[in-house]
Amino acid sequence: MVRSIRIIRHAAVFAAALLFGAGLTPAAFADGAPTTPNPDAAELNAYWTAARLTAALSGDPVRGAAAALSAPAASPTVDGPQPGEHIPPSRSFDGIPQAGTFFWTDATGSGRTCSGSVVRSPGHDLVLSAGHCLKGYSGTSPQRHLAFVPQYHDGLKPFGIFPIKSNGVYVSQEYYDLGEHAGAEYDFGFAVTEPNQDGKRLQDATGSVELLTNTGYLHVPVRMIGYPGGAQKPLECMSRTTEWPSDDPADPGTFPRIACDAFVGGTSGGPMLVPWPGGWAVIGVIGGYHTGGNTPQVSYSAYFGTATQALYRAAITGAPPAGPAS
Repeated sequence: MVRSIRIIRHAAVFAAALLFGAGLTPAAFADGAPTTPNPDAAELNAYWTAARLTAALSGDPVRGAAAALSAPAASPTVDGPQPGEHIPPSRSFDGIPQAGTFFWTDATGSGRTCSGSVVRSPGHDLVLSAGHCLKGYSGTSPQRHLAFVPQYHDGLKPFGIFPIKSNGVYVSQEYYDLGEHAGAEYDFGFAVTEPNQDGKRLQDATGSVELLTNTGYLHVPVRMIGYPGGAQKPLECMSRTTEWPSDDPADPGTFPRIACDAFVGGTSGGPMLVPWPGGWAVIGVIGGYHTGGNTPQVSYSAYFGTATQALYRAAITGAPPAGPAS
């Protein structure tokens, strides 16, 4: 269920912060439902060997941070660190069950694209990511092998592999119509998964994070997780989000902004998490303004509001997905 909140109780913040410090994650949610092996997932699981997984290259060229190291230094009024701003460090770790990365193939070979998180849903099958990550994918096919691997690290699939359903990719029609820059406020999306090779639904295998909307721009602490392109482990960072009114007419809107070091290409779609009773809730994903930012030190998200709620409802009810105008 999507929840709209204004504050998070101090006890929940403290308890979840302790979980983070101890390296613990919420327990998986299992409802005892019977499972039937999924042959499509079994085929994908056999295809995505450890060798293929570790050889996959980043397919997140849109994330500006990937090329930012060679870009001119940002001025104080544009995308990037502000003078004297503290940039919290990130660290590599083995990840959490509720966050992962997508793998796919195309005519040039195999690759890995963007990050995602498992959000609570009635179907126990939903992944949240950035719109610019999911735009253009209409489901699985022999040419794409599109699937989500929760808590991927070091060539491992701790919970197996979850194919993306045909017609299971949901991106706002506004994002298709306006494009990645003019539509930056709509840069979020959902992917509906099939069960893994053992027939287990995604949320039953990994647990989930709560999707929060209309919570404002200021949050602390915020735990951001993302998979850098080419890296075999995700990054995490503890920071805070603030409000960023766009200074670029090409990317209009107001966006959550977060300073965290080393979040480069591949981290798009990675969740911005806040403590929540029993675990974590997501209030943003890397994307939005400048498709997530032009430097590795500062990232952004589209604001999660009524448009996010509407897209979530479409995904959980199986409404026909939007698509590019013909």
